[in-house]
Amino acid sequence: MFLYVVGLVSGVTQLGDIVYVVCYGFPIIKMFTANTLSPLGEDIHVEGMRNPWDIVACRNDRQLYVADHDGGCIWRVSVDDKSYVKWLTTTVDVSKLSLTSQHLLVTSRPRSVRQYSTTDSRQLRDILLPEYMKYVSHSVESLRQTFIVGHRGTSRDEQQYAVSELFTFCCVLKYH
Repeated sequence: MFLYVVGLVSGVTQLGDIVYVVCYGFPIIKMFTANTLSPLGEDIHVEGMRNPWDIVACRNDRQLYVADHDGGCIWRVSVDDKSYVKWLTTTVDVSKLSLTSQHLLVTSRPRSVRQYSTTDSRQLRDILLPEYMKYVSHSVESLRQTFIVGHRGTSRDEQQYAVSELFTFCCVLKYH
């Protein structure tokens, strides 16, 4: 089976029987069937999105969240009516997203991880990273409400790559 997408694919997610793909430099979310990877031919054009870098899908609210790397924002896109909104504007370049049912975790380079509420985009936490973590590539929130972080730099070797688990007591609450 072959699938050709023209452009630098920077993010892929699936919701139900549809795969959603974003390509760096294109303000479009491409849609494919999950079973055959056939193009659906009804892309979602997000006016104002510049350089999508990652995409995640929420089953609960049927929304896509798209990190606009150079735009410093996250777009929220409804899969039902294809409407969209610039949901969150940040002062950092958003590089990776992960999602639980109620929280969006935003990873930014070189070493920033923040947790937001999906209901109102309120920042809930700044995850306090140890100084030896020089570069954070991705992060996820576990079911136990800990944070799993992929990074470069350990307490023994600043060039070593590792995955670490941070517990909630390591986090700074941003808002109550």
